[in-house]
Amino acid sequence: MGFTTHLGICTSVAAELHATRIGLMLAWELGCRAIEREVDVQIVLNLLDDEDVTVHHMGMGCSIEQELMVFESPLVKFTSFLDVEARRISFPKGFILLLPKFGILSAKNLSPSDLKKIRMARTRIPVLPMGLVLWCCLNIPAKSEYMKYKDPNQLIPVRIQDLLDRMTLEEKIGQMVQIDLRVASAEVMKMYFIGSILSGGGHVPAPQASAEAWIDVINDFQRGCLSTRLGIPMIYGIDSVHGNGNVYKATIFPHNIGLGATRHVDALDPELVKKIGAATALETRATGIPYVFSPCIAVCRDPRWGRCYESYSEDPQIVQDMTEIILGLQGDIPTHSTKGVPFVAGKKKVVACAKHYVGDGGTTKGMNENNTVIDWQGLLSIHMPAYYTSIMKGVSTVMVSYSSWNGIKMHTNRELITGFLKNTLGFKGFVITDWEGLDRITTPPHANYSYSIQAGIHAGIDMVMVPYNYKEFIDGLTFYVRNNMIPMSRIDDAVARILRVKFVMGLFENPLADNSLADQLGSQEHRELAREAVRKSLVLLKNGQSEDQPLLPLPKKTSKILVAGSHADNLGYQCGGWTIEWQGFSGNNRTVGTTILSAIKNTVASSTDVIYKENPEAEFVKSNDFSYAIVVVGEHPYAETEGDSLNLTIAEPGPTTIRNVCGAIKCIVILISGRPVVIQPYLASIDALVAAWLPGTEGQGVADVLFGDHGFTGKLPRTWFKTVNQLPMNIGDPHYDPLFPFGFGLTTEPTKRLSYGNPFLRFSPFFN
Repeated sequence: MGFTTHLGICTSVAAELHATRIGLMLAWELGCRAIEREVDVQIVLNLLDDEDVTVHHMGMGCSIEQELMVFESPLVKFTSFLDVEARRISFPKGFILLLPKFGILSAKNLSPSDLKKIRMARTRIPVLPMGLVLWCCLNIPAKSEYMKYKDPNQLIPVRIQDLLDRMTLEEKIGQMVQIDLRVASAEVMKMYFIGSILSGGGHVPAPQASAEAWIDVINDFQRGCLSTRLGIPMIYGIDSVHGNGNVYKATIFPHNIGLGATRHVDALDPELVKKIGAATALETRATGIPYVFSPCIAVCRDPRWGRCYESYSEDPQIVQDMTEIILGLQGDIPTHSTKGVPFVAGKKKVVACAKHYVGDGGTTKGMNENNTVIDWQGLLSIHMPAYYTSIMKGVSTVMVSYSSWNGIKMHTNRELITGFLKNTLGFKGFVITDWEGLDRITTPPHANYSYSIQAGIHAGIDMVMVPYNYKEFIDGLTFYVRNNMIPMSRIDDAVARILRVKFVMGLFENPLADNSLADQLGSQEHRELAREAVRKSLVLLKNGQSEDQPLLPLPKKTSKILVAGSHADNLGYQCGGWTIEWQGFSGNNRTVGTTILSAIKNTVASSTDVIYKENPEAEFVKSNDFSYAIVVVGEHPYAETEGDSLNLTIAEPGPTTIRNVCGAIKCIVILISGRPVVIQPYLASIDALVAAWLPGTEGQGVADVLFGDHGFTGKLPRTWFKTVNQLPMNIGDPHYDPLFPFGFGLTTEPTKRLSYGNPFLRFSPFFN
């Protein structure tokens, strides 16, 4: 039978053998003639003394071409497989022989007669500079091996085991690494077998990058992974905590505290949250990203915590109910699914992440990354229930908290990660650290990184959000495994869990993103959903100075109204943290949306004159004949530790604006905040008070309710304190004496179908 030859250069051989060597591959194809000559076995035997003769383990089912591109396994001496007396060369399955002069012999038992039948191609070898030694590599044609892990018809456990059996230690450890976009490249992915990439807050391909630009960058990284010996795809993650917030033009939904306030017919509205999850999945997939670090299922027990707005409520039951968002993100789990096994419904869904395990919302004084002091029963009854539900709903990953439980860092807590989460609750997905989570095991961070690696991996962490220092992590973990300080079984468990998620989500079958969902980013349908969420999240805390003098809903048709406050015309402020940047932004030019001021102008009658002044003087307010004023003030954006606050005051000039405006005319104050803030000193002068939380890009939802197109229905998801000295204070606590209790919220009826006129005749609730 004839063959044809193709001459090529494999430069990667040099990395594992000698820097001055280059391998020449001859790929054989059927169908053409070639000149043949025989090789005598004695020539092979004479190479025994050649120090360059080596045997290399080859991944089962891989072609010579693939193997030459990686060469990870240690090389062993040729003599290990030679039986001189029997004049026979015996190789275990999966090994190949490298001969400097005569190329590669297949992984099979080679007798002298076999060797005499070897076909080698006569070819002209070019002379290369710098004395490079040329290797002629012969690929013996053989039937390609069936790779079970590549077959989607195989059971997932079979695929996992088949792939694990083929992987080297380097490939396994690479799967456990998640690096940041800023240090990622196709070459890095290929060289270190990296299993995951993330975009940290504000880390984007380019400012205002389009969905297509995101996809191009991510696919480039993915191609690096696919070019490796085994072709294991990476999984890309992002903080889509209230929509795909890093991305320009994405729909930004209310933060979780606002969603915890939503009500439908006096009941929680988890179905709305599920729809938000589905929309978030589509907008994240639109940018080629299949993994979100969401939802946060923390139970915030102290509003001084800088992440309190990421929590749905102080009530574990509300948080538990809101895990319905997981079904929106990942898809409805099949009826007979095994508990604890991750589930992702397809290319329009994403891998979800329940975080931060566990007790992150209960730290002392609400300080981020602090210590949660609570007994076992309290941990189980307050902070753990949402994890039970998340696991039942097939959540794919769990992120560990920076915080400690009774003095033990969660990133080192084997009892809770391996013992309880994995073994008792039966969680079969993978456990991931928070950003630099291993570093922060010690104080100061990274003070003893080798210890942190050992402690974290031993505790049961599967994937490490490095995100920059990946070489040190890889070297450190490799050392521990090779020296039997971390068992291979722990590595195999971690990698099996990571592979399980990748197989479940169909990543091996569809590793590359396409542009088919690009139009979902910031779609009108999703913006309408966000607008609905804003309407339902608003909590009316005060409505009029007395029963017969309510103020809301406001009339659309009047002569002139004043809009004031630093937050009225600032899209960044109303979106809060985790929007475009980690700490959020200020202004209206970083993404697309509707400010509350614009929403007001869109809603009132065309004859109504809307005057905006950010911080007007009292004399200005008094000297103009305003019918009423809308004051929008609150907190500036923040995230995590930067948001920790012991005073919880409204940012200046907010208090000044309230005094100047509300002391002169009837006013409605809209609070933009991620938690209850100090408001009691100003309450008497305020005619109507609305908690709008952090509503996101769709400010039109605020105007929908203010002017009566829809009624107020929201209820407080957490207790509103009088003074910070009362904190922490939660429903059910002794001496519970709030300004507004948990679950409080006045209601109004919509006036949409009624004509302009006196709106005060069309509703009944008032402040009491």
